[in-house]
Amino acid sequence: MTESTENIAAQVKEIVAEQLSVEAEKVVPEASFINDLGADSLDTVELVMAFEEKFGLEIPDEDAEKISTVQDAINYITSRKPAGAH
Repeated sequence: MTESTENIAAQVKEIVAEQLSVEAEKVVPEASFINDLGADSLDTVELVMAFEEKFGLEIPDEDAEKISTVQDAINYITSRKPAGAH
């Protein structure tokens, strides 16, 4: 059984809020990590690492560079998450 997109979205938002020390209400799908949530390049690397750890993924650098918004992260993880992984 695969995790629902809603569950993945909730977990992504939780990770982003925690990693960037922002209020959860500000972590909306269209929010840019850098422009809207105040992340710097180190923060974005740490976010990708947190996503990899949480979802059991390996995100190549060329893909990580394309993940710039909350929705980008949700879409990427949803499309690549192995079935049955936690």
